[in-house]
Amino acid sequence: MSWESPERLWLLAGVAALVVAYLLRQRRHSRYAVRFTNLRLLDKVAPARPAWRRHVPAGLFVAMLALLVVGFARPTDEVRVPRERATVIVAVDVSRSMLADDVPPDRLLAAREAARDFVADLPAEFNVGLVAFAGSASVVVAPGGDRESVTAGINQLDEGVTGLQGTAIGEAIQTSLESIRTLDAQAAEDPPPARVVLLSDGANTSGRDPALAAAAAVQAGVPVDTISFGTPDGRIGGGQAVPVDGATLRAVAEQAGGGYYEAGSGDELRAAYSDIGSSVGHRLERQDVSARFIGAGLVLALLAAAGSLFWFSRLP
Repeated sequence: MSWESPERLWLLAGVAALVVAYLLRQRRHSRYAVRFTNLRLLDKVAPARPAWRRHVPAGLFVAMLALLVVGFARPTDEVRVPRERATVIVAVDVSRSMLADDVPPDRLLAAREAARDFVADLPAEFNVGLVAFAGSASVVVAPGGDRESVTAGINQLDEGVTGLQGTAIGEAIQTSLESIRTLDAQAAEDPPPARVVLLSDGANTSGRDPALAAAAAVQAGVPVDTISFGTPDGRIGGGQAVPVDGATLRAVAEQAGGGYYEAGSGDELRAAYSDIGSSVGHRLERQDVSARFIGAGLVLALLAAAGSLFWFSRLP
C-alpha cells in the first residue's frame, strides 16, 4: 500500500497527542479524587459502574480520527479488476471413457455439474464459450455474454455428440483458439485476453499433436489450464478399464503457461475449477482505497456515539 499524499499522515501526531492528553487527564482525576466517608451517600452520588465503559467512546473516537487521517492521505492499493473483453473457453471431454462411474454418478455428469458452477461464478463481464471433444472437437456455444446459452450447452453435453470416438486434446485446443479469434470484429487484429480451461480423463488418441496446439496457444498468448479427471479404477460397460491418464494434460499445461490439476472426485473437480476461476481474466490495477478507511472511521464514530448515549445519555 502507498499514499498519494503521505505528508498528511503527520496529522497522526495530533491524534497521538490527544491520546497522551487523555491519559494525563485520567491520571490527574485519580490523583485528586474526592474522598467520601459516608459510603451510603457515595453510592447515591456515584453508583458503581464498570470503569472500562467510560473509556470506550473515547477509544472509538480516537480510532475514528486515525482512520480518517489515513483516508485523508489518499491510500492506494493493487486491486484485481476484470479485464475488458476477457474470454474463457471451457473444453470438456465427451469421449466414451467419460461414462466411467468411478466418480459418481459418472465422470461426465460430475464434470457437467462442476462446469456449470464454474461458469456461474465467473464475473458477469466475461465472455464464455463451450467446446466439446472426443475424436474431434466442435464449438457447442460460441464465446459471448449469454450465460444461459452456455449453461444449456453444458446440460446437453453427452457421450458421442462430436460423432467420433477418441480423445483429441490437440483439436480441442485448436478449436478453442479459433473461437477466440472470431469473438468479435476486432479479435483478429486485437485479440481479447483469453484462457482455455480443458478437462479430460485420458491421453491424446486422435487429431493433431497436443504439443503443436499448445505451441499455437503460446503464440496467441492464451494460457491453457488442464484438469485430469478420474481415478485409476475407472471402468465402463462390460468392465473395460479406463484409468485416468494425465501425462499429456500436464505437458500441455506446462508448455502453454497454464495450471495442471488432478481431480479424483466431484469435490476435487469443483476445487480445481474454483482455483482457476480466481485467477482468470483479471489484472492488477492500482486504485484509491481511501473509502475503506473513511467508511471504517464512520462506523467507529457511530459506535462511539451509540455507546455514549446508551451508557451516559450524552454524546462523546
